Amino acid sequence: MKKMFWAVIVVLLFLGAEPAGVRADDDVSQMPYCPICGMDRLKFARSRMVVHYEDGTRFGSCSLHCTALELAYRPGKTPVKIEVGDYASEILTDAEKAVWVLGGNKRGVMTMRAKWAFARASDAKKFIEQYGGELVDFETAMEAAFADMYKDTLMIREKRKKMKHMKKE
Repeated sequence: MKKMFWAVIVVLLFLGAEPAGVRADDDVSQMPYCPICGMDRLKFARSRMVVHYEDGTRFGSCSLHCTALELAYRPGKTPVKIEVGDYASEILTDAEKAVWVLGGNKRGVMTMRAKWAFARASDAKKFIEQYGGELVDFETAMEAAFADMYKDTLMIREKRKKMKHMKKE
């Protein structure tokens, strides 16, 4: 039995399968970087999002912040499905059915007020016990992303300015 197990592992590694714990779903291989900010979507797998449009196109981002920018920029395109990386497993889940945690002291992605999604309410509640925040639905999380947009954009610009300055030194 052990020989069979190791044989399967070797075959999977030979075929290029990813090690356990790495969630490089098909969306990441097809859309490796966020077109809004350039961030690596694999590195931010637990906050990444995919918007599926009515015309068959898809948009992959690193975060709710960048997805909100995309949706604001393309009001004429109709989303038929929006997916988000489950914080606990990094597997894509339906963003509208997910349980969202707004705020808390766990730093968010591209935002000062964190917005994390969970496929299971029990995982969201455990997260809140550890980091704080409040349970909200997708609509509330999206409204918060739009409400936070100006301050978040300023924060991102300042951070990039500091990084550019540090590179020069």
